[in-house]
Amino acid sequence: MLPHTTPELIEGKHLSHFNLLGQYGVREMATWVNRVQEMAAATRLGIPVTLSTDPRHSFTDNIGASFNSGAFSAWPEPLGLAAIGDAGLVEEFGDTVRREYLAVGFRVALHPQIDLATEPRWSRQSGTFGSSAGTTSALVRTYLKGLQGPRLGPDSVAAMVKHFPGGGPQKDGEDPHFAHGKEQIYPGGMREHHLEPFKAAIDAGCSQIMPYYGQPIGTDWEEVGFGFNKGVITGLSRERLGFGGIVCTDWGLLNDAAIFGETHEARAWGVEHLSAAERAAKSLDAGADQFGGEECPEVIVELVRSGRVEESRVDASVRRLLREKFVLGLFDERRYVDVDLAERTVGKAEFTRAGDLAQRRSLTVLTNQSLLPLPGRPKVYVRGLSAETAAAYGEVVSDPADADVAVLRLRTPYEQRANKFESFFHSGTLAFPGDELTEILRLLDTVPTLVGINLERAAVIPEIAERAAALVADFGASDAALLDVAFGRARAEGRLPFELPRSMAAVEAARADVPNDTVDPVFPVGSGLAV
Repeated sequence: MLPHTTPELIEGKHLSHFNLLGQYGVREMATWVNRVQEMAAATRLGIPVTLSTDPRHSFTDNIGASFNSGAFSAWPEPLGLAAIGDAGLVEEFGDTVRREYLAVGFRVALHPQIDLATEPRWSRQSGTFGSSAGTTSALVRTYLKGLQGPRLGPDSVAAMVKHFPGGGPQKDGEDPHFAHGKEQIYPGGMREHHLEPFKAAIDAGCSQIMPYYGQPIGTDWEEVGFGFNKGVITGLSRERLGFGGIVCTDWGLLNDAAIFGETHEARAWGVEHLSAAERAAKSLDAGADQFGGEECPEVIVELVRSGRVEESRVDASVRRLLREKFVLGLFDERRYVDVDLAERTVGKAEFTRAGDLAQRRSLTVLTNQSLLPLPGRPKVYVRGLSAETAAAYGEVVSDPADADVAVLRLRTPYEQRANKFESFFHSGTLAFPGDELTEILRLLDTVPTLVGINLERAAVIPEIAERAAALVADFGASDAALLDVAFGRARAEGRLPFELPRSMAAVEAARADVPNDTVDPVFPVGSGLAV
């Protein structure tokens, strides 16, 4: 079946919440938003559309999690903000996101992601603030202040914090977007520890919460995905923590869906045997207000008509959703955007400069064998970065034997997965394959080499750390940012937001819910040198 068009969804199915996927020009986005709002205004009730987005201010490009910055200002990933550890900067970042989102009509941020990075293999770590509950709790408060303001209103972007009650402790580090990653485990007994950032977010006034896909195993919670889990949504978030905002499930809990032409089963972990209607009823009974990524309102209507779900239960959720539209000004002056103002706002110079500076500050120098800062204009061999960019710093040569220094950029290793959608979720091993490692070490032995490695996860790189002339971790930074630090034109301030394990055996022996639990890490959490 072909996907429904936007008019079919708004005029036919009466949907009024959408998540925009992909990258577009600023004028194109703003114009589209206004046309969508005009279409919604012409319906019988004229309910305005609330438009949401995954993060789009950094370097990760994963259609199931985030988008690279495109026209928006480019900042380090949240891991990089945690590496800097400056709460004021995180508030500035949140405020920048708010201003750029408002300009094009995004009113709900499907972030911040405040899970703890405790399982080194888990694919979603780059969107977190690292392994520390204390750091994450502190930074989510200032992030929310920047994004929502002192209180939710027409100038706010509503924050949907995720993934309640804390993703991260996934069995074998696999992701619960996929059936083989559905189990969430607590072998170290630290379930409460993963809740700490959510307590801070609720106390700071977060508008929305997204429960995770994960199915808790071996706890006193029902062993069903959190989006169906009454003990978690109602018992924990509503009754114990006092959350009164919107609960929106993660995407695709009710129906199977085609992604990149491949069928993916509904992420109805623990309730796979139920029909879509039965799953919806269970999730509503658990306390969810909204189903992410679904377009089947007829299922809810039939549940009410059949008496399976009371209309008053649906009214309670509708009230929360409509109230937020009013609070955000969508029924009034904030329904439409100024297309010309959007073009002047998104990616404006002050935002771009702030993001560029944050990239440089977030770089984390792990080793330096008297290589940095590099002097003058050396002969430089580059691999994994732009030769054109490097030419502004030195004479680029094509043979490492002719170079005074080499600069090598790497990414954290991962296992290739055959499924197209899963290929975006980098999982599995954190160590380079033998042949690739041999090639890397050959370069390091040929010429003094600065290795810059993007840590989207906690790479296992003991040999590289030992033989690199300098090792710098990045969490989303341009080639120019790395080279500015290498040549002493900018200062790196980062400290590791999680440890770097010594071996895959150490990773496999660690407890998934315990922060920094590997034996004898190469670099402990907090590592970083001043250069």
